[in-house]
Amino acid sequence: MLELQAGGLEAVVIPEIGGIVSRLIWTGPDGRRHDILRPPASEPSIASPNFFGSWAMLPFANRAFGSVIDDGERRFEVPANDPAGTIHGFGWQSVWEVLRYDRGHTLLEHRRAEGPDPYRYRARQEIVLDEAGMTIRLSIENAAETALPFGIGHHPWFPCAADTRLAMRASGALIFGEAFRATGQEAFMQGGPFVDPHPFRSGSVTAWSFLGWDGLARIETPSTGLAVTLTASESLNCPVVWAPAGADFLCVEPQSHGIGAPSEPAARAAAPLKRLAPGEALEGWLRIVPEAL
Repeated sequence: MLELQAGGLEAVVIPEIGGIVSRLIWTGPDGRRHDILRPPASEPSIASPNFFGSWAMLPFANRAFGSVIDDGERRFEVPANDPAGTIHGFGWQSVWEVLRYDRGHTLLEHRRAEGPDPYRYRARQEIVLDEAGMTIRLSIENAAETALPFGIGHHPWFPCAADTRLAMRASGALIFGEAFRATGQEAFMQGGPFVDPHPFRSGSVTAWSFLGWDGLARIETPSTGLAVTLTASESLNCPVVWAPAGADFLCVEPQSHGIGAPSEPAARAAAPLKRLAPGEALEGWLRIVPEAL
């Protein structure tokens, strides 16, 4: 367990459990402590996706239905870790090596050198706290001897109260059929469903795979006096926004491709994985900044 600190921010990173940022806490100007990321309710595990903190998704993000990778040029299977197939790739279930660590910074690495599928890669996470926020830089390099389709993302879980509201803009989104399988895409004329902030919590599931996100999202909770700004690189402009009905959390997941892009033709047509030649890399970053309302 690595403890990071800078200014009023404290983070806990667990390299042995997917390199997860298991906690991010901010002490505001008034001395109040806020959980910026949803804190763990139990011991972290790699047995199933952790519903707290933030963790890396790679060599693809979100779902590969039927455990199939098919980018239109090559088709192969990957190990299943979910009833629907494979979810969130391999990084969240892997041990990450600590390359560097000091009070406000760590650099982690995860390599995949074997397996039943063609994926061979080197992935890195650099997690940095400064006086204002946390930045995570993520990269993956193709270490196979052939070109392969890759994707990356990060999966933050934010606390959600009854009055929590989300504001963000995108140019479009995937259209879902059964079980979040894409059937097409739609364009937004005015920026999408969260242009005008309103209470996020709903009596039904919220699930969006946005396209053309402008890289800025803001989460405000007046009852706790907290606002969180999430920004991300252009390479992660296909965020997933998700929460079950009535949940006490919301997810805004910056990622490089749409839900199901590893396996679904409609998702691949809208926001595909990136085909990397041997030695080529895909990179991105996200930043989380808290402030008092």
